[in-house]
Amino acid sequence: MRVLLVSSAFNSMTQLFFVELSDAGYEVAVEIYGGDEQRLEEAFAAFRPDLTIAPFLTRAIPERIWREHLTLIVHPGVEGDRGASALDWAIQERWDQWGVTLLQAEAEMDAGPIWATRNFPLRQAPKSSVYRREAIDAAVSCLWEALANVQTPGFRPRPLDYAAPTALGRLRPSMKQADRRIDWGRCETADVLARIHAADGVPGVLDQIYGLPVYLHAACAEPELRGAPGAVIARSESGAICRATVDGAVWIGRLKPKLEGGGGIKRSAVDTLGDLIPGDLPVAATRLAHPNPVEEVRLDRIGDIVHLHFDFHNGAMSTVQCRRLQAAFRQAAESSAKVIVLAGGDDLFSNGIHLNEIEASADPAAESWANIVAMDDLIREIITATDTIVIAALGRNAGAGGAILPLAADFVLARQSVVLNPHYRNMGWLYGSEYWTYLLPRRVGWERAVQLTEACLPISGRRAAEIGLVDEAISGDTEQCARAVQAFAAAQAERHAALTDRKLLQRAEDEERRPLDAYRGQEMTQMYRNFYQPDAPYHRARSAFVQKRPACWSPLSVRMLTALKRLETNGSPDLVREASV
Repeated sequence: MRVLLVSSAFNSMTQLFFVELSDAGYEVAVEIYGGDEQRLEEAFAAFRPDLTIAPFLTRAIPERIWREHLTLIVHPGVEGDRGASALDWAIQERWDQWGVTLLQAEAEMDAGPIWATRNFPLRQAPKSSVYRREAIDAAVSCLWEALANVQTPGFRPRPLDYAAPTALGRLRPSMKQADRRIDWGRCETADVLARIHAADGVPGVLDQIYGLPVYLHAACAEPELRGAPGAVIARSESGAICRATVDGAVWIGRLKPKLEGGGGIKRSAVDTLGDLIPGDLPVAATRLAHPNPVEEVRLDRIGDIVHLHFDFHNGAMSTVQCRRLQAAFRQAAESSAKVIVLAGGDDLFSNGIHLNEIEASADPAAESWANIVAMDDLIREIITATDTIVIAALGRNAGAGGAILPLAADFVLARQSVVLNPHYRNMGWLYGSEYWTYLLPRRVGWERAVQLTEACLPISGRRAAEIGLVDEAISGDTEQCARAVQAFAAAQAERHAALTDRKLLQRAEDEERRPLDAYRGQEMTQMYRNFYQPDAPYHRARSAFVQKRPACWSPLSVRMLTALKRLETNGSPDLVREASV
């Protein structure tokens, strides 16, 4: 069966749908729809899908397409919910359960016949976190039910019926900034958090701090600090600020300045505010529930095993954050622990260097260089830690350098359903570093390493285990994964002496064959060209990514798939470049 995924972006849900369907043997293409109806029609004509699924849409598919082709829409809301701000309203109004509905495209938005629906307990957490975890899991469950229904003779989806007890939602307007506004003189902590959580990622809550209009992101509750409601009462070493509420306080980790014409860059709150922050604002040391924007890196020890958590916003790792993580790893390695588990974050493992910080810097080329140097130093620290067994545990997605980072470990475990993007080329044909020319081929061979980095296709943890990119793919949810990782780590701790002896010998053999410095030097020569060549495509691609300008293609587009097939025949990378224009 040919399945065409039509999406407004190649986001996490679209990528997971792609890898799940591909692993199951479906022929899949992805078409990024930004409003070009002719291009969309050409994609349908070329691919001739048996089924079309829209995992993420910000605009309606043209009627002439959905009338001719069965098209199912993923709506991140309970049955009966309609409108573009489904999760926003649910989180801000603090519903205790929410859901995902897979419905058929029809003229009335979000009101078509229902093919599948799943509900889940709604955590009071940032929208991006709920979307990446519960909403996506529910959507995949709906996907498999719908596919079974499509292949069931005589099946008919049921119409939306607001009289049904399962129809808990209703038509809601798009949420405006007036709906999100925080009245600091009246809103309690729970309400402040709900409003910021509901706007997390996009668009943020518009507010003013020290007279500067900003959008608020990444918040958590502060248990002890108090002050005048609305006042900034502390800052953290990680760059968050603490703001008092009528009954407590909240930490705010990220701000995006509101600029005329748009274009502000989301950064740490302290970096965004800069000189506006009073010099006498105290730096608070506090212990918060995790995850939080204050304590991004932490070490947890269980017996001989140290778990190194690094929960960076959107998985991006700046120069400073890489250095902080490197110091934490060194601290763990110099302890008496036998095993270090690289645990990543609760929502993302890592996505490599910090493009927002680079874009906001006075010299993006120089900051790009500094960031990749810090990332390489971190990974070298892991590779050369021969006295300790290192296990990378990918319970969440990883991309770019963040997908290469775990390969520096001795063992790599991944949940079956995680999505890995071990490539760089879609960021302006970036060559990439992080010792990938050493780490990737030693696991999958040079030919497959080139395929993974050139084709820019996501793969599942399940598929990664099949090709040797990871050692084991773990089934189940995050709790089951955590238990499996702990059991595996405990088993390796028992073998510590034998494993470290073997590791030391292997490292010496590898270094004699080709020193790490040689891999790094070759990679960084290419990266220098990427960063400093005139009119570098990387800078244009990075700017477009940071400014959220819509993409017009994906690696799985119909045009790209056609080009890749020609590439297999003719061996010319220029064909892929042509398809991406």
